[in-house]
Amino acid sequence: MKKTIVSLLAAGALALALAQPVFARGSEEARSKVLRVGATPVPHAELLNLVKEDLAAQGFELQVVEFTDYVLPNSGLIAGDLEANFFQHLPYLQSNEEWTSKLAAAFGVHIEPFGLYSDKFRDIADLPDNATVAIPNDPSNGGRALLLLASKGIITLRAGVGSAATPLDITANPKNLSFRELEAAQLPRSLQDVDAAAINGNYALEAGINPTKDALIIEGGDSPYVNYIVIRKGSENDARIVALKQALLSQKIKDYIGRTWSDGSVIPVF
Repeated sequence: MKKTIVSLLAAGALALALAQPVFARGSEEARSKVLRVGATPVPHAELLNLVKEDLAAQGFELQVVEFTDYVLPNSGLIAGDLEANFFQHLPYLQSNEEWTSKLAAAFGVHIEPFGLYSDKFRDIADLPDNATVAIPNDPSNGGRALLLLASKGIITLRAGVGSAATPLDITANPKNLSFRELEAAQLPRSLQDVDAAAINGNYALEAGINPTKDALIIEGGDSPYVNYIVIRKGSENDARIVALKQALLSQKIKDYIGRTWSDGSVIPVF
């Protein structure tokens, strides 16, 4: 009897051991059909949600994971919690060595023109001397804000500094502006505390700010700050990413952007 029980237990253990690779394969196959994309809400998550059915038709389940900051989507992608993210432009991606070494821009989708806004003044000419201007505290977007001001002659930057500009690179500041560096997501809420704030397009839209109507100054459609789908290096040919590219770079999405942001606050690049 004792031998019979031992034999049965051994057989059961063997069967379980043999079954485990099958379960693992099934689990892996299921995971390979899911595409988790981290995104900020507007317009990124909004656009992704529009193509869920398109990916489902190709056998993939698109899961949109929303973030309200600019750091966690890259951390989650590196950690393997996401297969892609959608919120950033190349200067931001390239501002961190770990991101540059492990992540890659798969394809560009749109531009959100960056603008300078104020709750106190309606024209850039009214911005007074000694005004306080809030700008993003991450290097790429802080530099973008300063480049915008420089392009309108409000400040002058050291020659050749480009998107790496910081307030230390200002060589002429006729209005004696002072700069307050804040997290990008906090900038819309800072408007009541400063004279003006340079705000990323997605955060302006989320706050109910109309970039083309409310901005004192704004980038043009030739802005180099295209928003990309970003992936881990080596996954460029992943069938899920290929399907996402086909769905996002479609006439359906171009038409939706044109209808929803006809004022030019979101501009497709395809």
